Amino acid sequence: MKVAEAVPEFADAFGFEEFNRMQREALPAILDTDHNVVASAPTASGKTALAELAICRTLRDEGTALFIAPLRALTTEKETEWERFEDLGYSVYVVTGERDLNPRRAARADILVMTPEKTDSATRKHDSARYSFIEDVDCVVIDEVHLLDSETRGGVLEVTVSRMRRICDPRIVALSATMPNIDDVAAWLDAPDETTFEFGDDYRPVDLHAGVKTYTHGENSFADKYRRLYRAFDLAEPHIRDGGQSLVFVSSRQDAVRAAAKARDELAKRDVPIGARGDYDFHNEAKELSNDSLAKGVLDGVGFHHAGLSRDDREAVEEWFKEGKIQLLFSTSTLAWGVNLPARCVVIRDTKHHDPLEGEVDISPLDILQMLGRAGRPGYDDVGYGWVVCDRSDQNKYRRLLREGKEIESRLAEDLDSHLNAEIAMGTIRDLDDVLSWLETTFYYRRAQSNPAAYDFEDLRERVRDVLDRLVSRGFVEMDDDLSIDATPLGRLTSKYYLRLGTASRFADLAERDRITADDILETVAGAADFRQVSARQSEVDAVDSVLTGVSTTLEDGPKKVLAILHASMANSTPSELRSDAWVIKQNALRLLSALREFLDTFADARAANLAKRVEARVDNGVSSDAAALTAVDGIGPGRARKLATGGLSTPADVVDAGVKELTRAGLSQGVAERVIKSAKDLPAPDIDWGDFPESVARGESDMHDIRVRNDGGGGSVGIRVTVNDVEMSAKTCYLSDEVTVPVGVFGATDDELEFVVEVTFPDLPLLPIRETRTVRVE
Repeated sequence: MKVAEAVPEFADAFGFEEFNRMQREALPAILDTDHNVVASAPTASGKTALAELAICRTLRDEGTALFIAPLRALTTEKETEWERFEDLGYSVYVVTGERDLNPRRAARADILVMTPEKTDSATRKHDSARYSFIEDVDCVVIDEVHLLDSETRGGVLEVTVSRMRRICDPRIVALSATMPNIDDVAAWLDAPDETTFEFGDDYRPVDLHAGVKTYTHGENSFADKYRRLYRAFDLAEPHIRDGGQSLVFVSSRQDAVRAAAKARDELAKRDVPIGARGDYDFHNEAKELSNDSLAKGVLDGVGFHHAGLSRDDREAVEEWFKEGKIQLLFSTSTLAWGVNLPARCVVIRDTKHHDPLEGEVDISPLDILQMLGRAGRPGYDDVGYGWVVCDRSDQNKYRRLLREGKEIESRLAEDLDSHLNAEIAMGTIRDLDDVLSWLETTFYYRRAQSNPAAYDFEDLRERVRDVLDRLVSRGFVEMDDDLSIDATPLGRLTSKYYLRLGTASRFADLAERDRITADDILETVAGAADFRQVSARQSEVDAVDSVLTGVSTTLEDGPKKVLAILHASMANSTPSELRSDAWVIKQNALRLLSALREFLDTFADARAANLAKRVEARVDNGVSSDAAALTAVDGIGPGRARKLATGGLSTPADVVDAGVKELTRAGLSQGVAERVIKSAKDLPAPDIDWGDFPESVARGESDMHDIRVRNDGGGGSVGIRVTVNDVEMSAKTCYLSDEVTVPVGVFGATDDELEFVVEVTFPDLPLLPIRETRTVRVE
């Protein structure tokens, strides 16, 4: 069937002219019915076209389509691919955590592209003006729905889809690689038999021969890695000699680079005919690459691909591999879920990878099958070859996986308390009946019905009730006598910041302390439940101890390593031994610091919140305490903040007072200096006016006086605290625009002197508190 016959108004949105057999069979269900659709098909069989057909049907009906992509990198890819829809007059808008959301563009979009995590965030805030666009979605296309079985992300996808169905009841089109229990997914999504498709291996464009190869251990893990690499060379070499291409999956970006470099030397020793150094045009194109290691390797026919490469470099590698100029490509697992880059031979060198937050973990069975699915080039090969290289002790596990596939399980139980708390915090669950109704909308419940022994289905409702009772007892949820339930402030903050309950409890405990220091804040974050699985490798122990010299801590092992990374980040001096995990740990810590700041603002006071904000600024920017306040000024990055602080400027007020002339002497251009000063003036600049505050008071007498906090800068939230001889008299948080009046009582008590302190703090800015004192004699 021609594309132009099936969807004439959208023919130009497809990159081909005729649908294949699989697409033809599914097409009527997608275009001619309103039913939900579930389709599983082998990798490279053309599932993307089914997604595009569902989008076309939605656009034809003047609706809005949401495409949920499994990876953030794929959202950008779809944005590029679907410029074809833009050319037809439809708007495509990508919503990710990396981009500032434009609510107007999102509301006007015909096609939204999001990850499960961003869709989760949007649905949690659907009743806000900023995210209300999610309520107008008419069709949700879930790419790679077998992500439900992901240990880390499956629960998020599951509750998000269930929530979408309650919010706006969109049509669901769920696509997947082959999964044995497709009926469970179809039943969960209410897809009838006539719109549930299980396309077998006979729909695969190229037959797949998949197997397992073992290797002999060396003296250490480093030696093992290279033994597996040479095993991969042995498997790939005959196909390269025969004019084919090989794709080798490794566990990390660094491994991809190192393996590619080793491959160049090894293939040269083996005299394998590979490379295109005589291609003058290709030689010039390679010079345009921003990664030098990649530029050297591609001319020898060897490349690498990972998310850390620039977008231009990644696209160049993909194009050259498709053209056959790169015959051997090393990649991380992200490529398995994304770009369609088939190779005659696929080798999985690493079945484990180091996760900065969880230590050494197995690559998921889903990822293994996705990678192997890249074997076989349609139109070039009659058969593709896929190999898993593993330890002898694991060979039966992987052979069973290749033989039987992987049933899709629910992962909701692993984090059920957090997900249930989130639903209650949103107000979608208001009583015990709602809890049980919500449970029945989940894939967890459906899977338990079909596999009652594994999921203990008979006790399922009771287990969920136990989870609810624990939420109540731990202070996240309140339950009345009539069994109505509501989230507490603790529960709502926990949901807002996607915190594990153990982490939230730890934050709440810190807020109850009488005195909180910067070290307390760092220790609390480093010891959070989110970092419980972090491991400190032997090669990192000395570096951790060196960074924490003079720092008192009760943390050990992985959390102690996290603490070291936070201290090193503040000093802008992370030891080389810790850098491989530092970025991921730092980003997660910044999220937790942001949450902790609001916990302290809610449950402690503005002073504690301000301290957390200054610690966050230091960790984020790698600046001293003297320079932290400068990071609040737009246009002053970490480098400028350090330089200005060294020159004696440590506050936005200092920057304003210095003026353009002084800032240009510090290395800023005149235009930048003017913008920096303007930004500094937009920040709050409180001034404390004591008025007619007395110098003395008669013993036994009292009087009330007004102290005014005036603001010569931009508005902002402030905390105002008044103490007398270190005893708090009053504290308030307010929005300071022009002026705030604070009544203060002067009492002639038993002390001979009264020291009054007025402190103005900034709970959501890293500005230093403003403090002034007055001493009153008691006569």
